[in-house]
Amino acid sequence: MQLANQNLISKNEVYIIAEAGVNHNGDLDRALEMISVAKSSGANAIKFQTTIPHELVTVTAQKAEYQKKSTQENQTQLEMIREISLSFSDFIDLKKECERSSIEFLSTPFDIESVNFLSKIGVKKFKIPSGEITNLPYLRLIGEKKKPIILSTGMANMAEIKKAVDVISSSGLTKNQITILHCNTEYPTPIEDVNLNAMLTIKEELGVSIGYSDHTMGHEIALAAVAMGASVIEKHFTLDKSLPGPDQSTSLEPTELVSFVGSIRNLEIALGSFTKEPTPSERKNIPIARKSIVAKRVIKKGEKFTEKNITTKRPGTGLSPMKWDEIIGSISGKDYKFDDLIE
Repeated sequence: MQLANQNLISKNEVYIIAEAGVNHNGDLDRALEMISVAKSSGANAIKFQTTIPHELVTVTAQKAEYQKKSTQENQTQLEMIREISLSFSDFIDLKKECERSSIEFLSTPFDIESVNFLSKIGVKKFKIPSGEITNLPYLRLIGEKKKPIILSTGMANMAEIKKAVDVISSSGLTKNQITILHCNTEYPTPIEDVNLNAMLTIKEELGVSIGYSDHTMGHEIALAAVAMGASVIEKHFTLDKSLPGPDQSTSLEPTELVSFVGSIRNLEIALGSFTKEPTPSERKNIPIARKSIVAKRVIKKGEKFTEKNITTKRPGTGLSPMKWDEIIGSISGKDYKFDDLIE
C-alpha cells in the first residue's frame, strides 16, 4: 500500500494520519504537545486545520448539531472557529517542531489564502476536507500546486467525487498523485452509515489509491478498511476528551491512539502475502498434528496390507496417509508390531 508516487513511507505500510484538527483549542503549547503524542504513537503524520475564520464562514453560519453539544450553545460557527484557530505564525512553529520530531506536518486549508500559505511554507501534500469537494476555484488552485493530494469525500456522491478529481486533474495533477478517502462527516458516525464498500467503488470507478477517514468510535472500522485495501487512515485524537470543543469527545486519547496505530501495524503484518504455505512458526507442528500409516495389529513379513491391519495415527513422521491407496494391497517387507510406522 503506497500513497501516490511518493517515497515517504514503506511500500507496504498504511499511512496513518493522527488528526489533531482543532483539538488544541487555539493553544499553541497544546498543539506542540500533540505533536509529541502523535510521534510517540507511531503515526506517519499529524494533521491540523488552517483557516482565516472570516474567510471560511459568514457571520450568520450556524454550527452542526454535533458541534452544538460540546461548545457554547448560542455561539455562531464563526465565533466558535475564532476561538479554536491558530495563526499562520503558529503553523510555522508547528511545522518546525514536526521536522525536529521526524513526523510529517499536514494541515487542511479551508480557504484560498490558507492554501497559498501552506504551499509557501513547503507542505509535502495537501489534504482536502469533505466540505470543499464542490469548491471549484479552491480545487483548481490546489491542483495547480502540483503536490500529492488526499481528498476526503464525506457528504459526496460519485458524480461529485468524479467532478472534483476532473478539476484537480485538469490542473496537471495525475491520478497516481491523488488518494481518495471514503468518509462520513457525522461525529460519531453511526455504524449503519459507514458503508465501507463505497471505498471499493471509488477505487474501481476512478482508479486511484483509497483510504478511510474514520469518525466512528473505536478501532474496528479502520481495521476493516485496512483489510479491504485502504492505504491511508485518518483518525482524530485529543489530549483529553473532557476538554471543550467540537471534536474532543469523539477523539482518541493518547493511550488509545497508541493502541489504534499498533492495531493497524499488527494487521499489516497479519495480512501477509498471497502465498499459502506453512509459516515458520507452524512447521514444527507438522509431524505432531499430522498422521502416518501405522500397523493396526501385528503384521508378518509377506502379509498383504489391508484396511484390517493398517490405520492412520499421529505422529506424522512416517508414510503420509495420502499414500494409502499405494500401500493397500502391497506386501509387507518386514514384521511390524502394533502401532509401528509402516515403511
